[in-house]
Amino acid sequence: MYETINYEVENNVAWLTLNRPDKLNAFTEQMNSDLMKALRTAEKSNEVRCIVLTGAGRAFCSGEDLAGVDKHTDHAEFLRTRYNPMIQKISSIEKPVIAGVNGVAAGAGMSLTLACDFRIASAKASFLEAFIHIGLIPDSGSLYYLPRLVGHAKAMELAVLGEKITAEEAFRIGLVTKVTEVDDFHQEVKDFAEKLAAMPTKAIGLIKRYLYESWESNLPDMLEKEAYGQRSAGLTNDHQEGLAAFIEKRRPTFHGK
Repeated sequence: MYETINYEVENNVAWLTLNRPDKLNAFTEQMNSDLMKALRTAEKSNEVRCIVLTGAGRAFCSGEDLAGVDKHTDHAEFLRTRYNPMIQKISSIEKPVIAGVNGVAAGAGMSLTLACDFRIASAKASFLEAFIHIGLIPDSGSLYYLPRLVGHAKAMELAVLGEKITAEEAFRIGLVTKVTEVDDFHQEVKDFAEKLAAMPTKAIGLIKRYLYESWESNLPDMLEKEAYGQRSAGLTNDHQEGLAAFIEKRRPTFHGK
């Protein structure tokens, strides 16, 4: 079904693995297409309650495969047709999306991690805003997400200087959620993803939606959106299960509905 990624579902978690390890999982047009299809599939699946993006081999993603870029490339159209829809899809999926950063995340590969809701990094992972080294600016949502995650000054530093940062430094500045030992990486990501998959999926989706909207809303608007969202959450089966579990003094079993 996919030429450049692997797609698997286990314990309500969809694993989308970029699979061009010989090219450090660099993006091609086919990979953009495959990833979009996989994201849509995971979004629509009732079985999937959490999504993990990760890479095969020693890299997460080294960015765009520059073999497909030359002086005739229309960079604006390139982004509008291949990358922007992918980043927007990740933001609009009302399920948690995790970047399992197993190795280097550079250029558009770093942008992909920033668009995810959580980033779990192996101790050998690294992050690099590589664009400046070929005379370009960070794209694929990088200039949107980066200052929101690390602040304006640090975003400027990372984008302009283009220096690689380690997983530990990324954690220190708030770029990643957690850093794991190399040998424990897959299990740590699996445990984190399955924990999210066992939570109230509808509520997580509403939180994600309204956190995005909060950046462009004033307080009265957000209070109304919270009221609307809370009504939606209050009508779910998971809310009823949470109430029952609280009263019965037991652990709730959520089903994402």
